[in-house]
Amino acid sequence: MNVLIVGGSGFLGRELAQQALATGHAVAATFASRAGDIPGVHWLRMDLCRGEEITRALEETQPDVVINAAYRKADWATTADGAICLATAVTECGSRFVHMSSDAVFSGSDVRYDESALPDPITPYGAAKAAAETAIRLVAPDAVIARTSLIVGGGGSVHEVLVHDLAAGRRRGVLFVDDIRCPVHVADLSGAVLELADSENAGMVHLAGADAVSRYELGVLIADRDGLDAARLTAGRRAEASSPGPLDVRLDSTRTQRVLRTTLRGARDFLRGEH
Repeated sequence: MNVLIVGGSGFLGRELAQQALATGHAVAATFASRAGDIPGVHWLRMDLCRGEEITRALEETQPDVVINAAYRKADWATTADGAICLATAVTECGSRFVHMSSDAVFSGSDVRYDESALPDPITPYGAAKAAAETAIRLVAPDAVIARTSLIVGGGGSVHEVLVHDLAAGRRRGVLFVDDIRCPVHVADLSGAVLELADSENAGMVHLAGADAVSRYELGVLIADRDGLDAARLTAGRRAEASSPGPLDVRLDSTRTQRVLRTTLRGARDFLRGEH
C-alpha cells in the first residue's frame, strides 16, 4: 500500500510513518516547516492552506490512502478549511481518506459519547474539528473519520513533557482532577488507524483508550512510570479556574473495537506496563 501521511513530522504522524514502514508499506509524509528524520520516508513540504500544494503532493505520491494527522489548535484555516480541501482533492483522485478528529467536538454535557453522537463543541478548536467532520462526511462519504482523545506514550507527547516540567519545577501549573478523558497510546492508535486504512470500513469511528482518567491521575501515572516525584504535581479543578473547555468527555470506542484486531488499551494498563 502506498501511504501519504499529512502531518508526518508530528507526534502521531511519526508513529504512523514508522509503523507503516515496518509493515512493508511505501510511505510519503508531509511537513509544514521541518521534515522528519525517519529513513525510508519520502518527505514533502505542504501547506494545507494552499490547494496547489495539496494537488502537487497527491500527483507526486499517487497514494492509495491518505491519512490526515495535521492540525493547528489556533488555526481554523488548517484544522477546518485545509482538512476539507484535502478531503475533496483526495476523493477526486480516487484515493482512500482517513481523517483524524478529536473528542474536542463534544461539550461534555453527556459525558459518554459513542460514534453516533453529534458534535456540540464549546471551544474554537472543537468547532473547527466539528466543521471538518461535517464537510468531510459530505464530500468524502467513503472516508474514515477517527475521533481520538489524549495521545500519550514513549515520553514524547505534550502531556508527558508537561508532567516532567511540572515535577522538575521548570513550569508552574495544576493538573485538573475534574477534566476527564480516555487517553490512548500512540502505538495503539497508529496501529488501529493503519488497520482501518487498509480495510473497507467507512464513516465515524472512535479510537480512545479503555480507561477514563483525570488529567491529574494521568500525570501521577506518568510520574510513577518515569520515577518522578508525583507529590510535586499540584491538583486543581477546571471548574474553578479560568481555563475554558469541556470537563468530562469519555469516548466510547466499544463499537469500533469490535472490528479491530488492535487493542486500544487504557492508560492504567499501558502506563503501568511501561514501568
